[in-house]
Amino acid sequence: MQALWLAFEDIAGKGIDMIFILKFLYYTALIVTPQALPIGVLLSSIMALGTLSENYEFAAAKSAGISLPRLVRPLIILTVVMSVVNFFFLNNVFPYAMYKQKNLYVNIKKQKPLLAFVPGVFNTEIPGYHIKFDEIYGENKDQWKKVLIYDLTERRGNKKIITAKTAKIINPEGQRYMTLVLNDAHFFEDHLNARKSRVNMPASTATFKQYTIIINMPKDSLSEDGNLQSKGMKTLQELDVIIPELEIDYKEYVKGRATNFYIHTDGKKLFLTKTDSKAKKLAPETLDNFEKSTQLRIINSSITKNKSSLDVIKNQKNTFKYKRKKLNIYETEYYNRIAFSLSCLILFFIGAPLGSIIRKGGFGLPMILAICIYVIYFFINTFGRNLAEDSSISTIAGSWVSALVMVPLGIFLTVRATKDKGIFNIDVFLQPITQLIKKISSKKDNKNNGEL
Repeated sequence: MQALWLAFEDIAGKGIDMIFILKFLYYTALIVTPQALPIGVLLSSIMALGTLSENYEFAAAKSAGISLPRLVRPLIILTVVMSVVNFFFLNNVFPYAMYKQKNLYVNIKKQKPLLAFVPGVFNTEIPGYHIKFDEIYGENKDQWKKVLIYDLTERRGNKKIITAKTAKIINPEGQRYMTLVLNDAHFFEDHLNARKSRVNMPASTATFKQYTIIINMPKDSLSEDGNLQSKGMKTLQELDVIIPELEIDYKEYVKGRATNFYIHTDGKKLFLTKTDSKAKKLAPETLDNFEKSTQLRIINSSITKNKSSLDVIKNQKNTFKYKRKKLNIYETEYYNRIAFSLSCLILFFIGAPLGSIIRKGGFGLPMILAICIYVIYFFINTFGRNLAEDSSISTIAGSWVSALVMVPLGIFLTVRATKDKGIFNIDVFLQPITQLIKKISSKKDNKNNGEL
């Protein structure tokens, strides 16, 4: 519901046709279904078995010779089927819905430009312009304060800059042209000469009480088709093709950087070579075989070469991280699709025994327990994915860490419920303490009796 309301907030009241709003919400519902299904299984299992236990249905079943595993066997089969359905959603429906929703949203923003502008950042959705403003206000949210515009329509870089105290958009909804009226505007343009050299011509500046810009809007229609692509829009089969390509590109990049570093540092000259008999007279320390002035030149040359090599590595650090993280993101997405599809089965083996242990049905305590358990499960899953994407742990470990934590808990609860025991047996902890107190008390009594 939170995802649906957030999506509805972005598009409602913007003059968009109801058919496109319904499409957008429909795709959003498909996207959140793989996450809603596990918590639905968890909540329903706690409620159902909690109600049975609360009404002593389990006691009646046990008196008839039906054990708990036999009683929940049909539910286990149903949960396995739901896990298969969840995998189908994650592998087929989820990428399709993600692709359709993102492209529909992009095309809506092109048709309704007010959706695209965000205060405090450079907005680049309009081709040829980079627009930034501090605040948006007005009854229709069509006025800006402290506007900065880079005009890139002539493709000469950011040579034309326009600033204004306030601005207003006129008739943006569905029009071919968007009129932007700037108040108290300042215009600056840095000219290049005809030979396109680095030498600049004198710049021109101007101040306007009011300056109007007419922007030609994209002609894209309000359709859900587009060209966006991301990891979430790929099936497992497509990810299985993309990941080896990214891995090859990453390894080739690392190998190329290592080769360049090896060549730049003259690494081939650092290997030990066979020497003649005269070499036996050389000093153990290499520098001791040279004069002081030559030693100084060698050290200075080595320091300069090392600093240069380190600067090259620092400059390529971001590129290296980007390629590694991109590979990690796709690998994590691949393994997480498989791991998260089993979440229905894992959470069932937590919810079902937990419901029979707490012996409480309804929407009260089961709802609280279901939310707490699912938040923990989802947090661990997100935490593991973030660690895997940053190369702190392997992508397989990051995707399966939530399952590795929750499976032992499910086994523990299932064993306790099968043996008809509580989650924790307090007597196990209290009995040794009680025996110790009794033993101390008996010793004191014996001592007092001896003194008497």
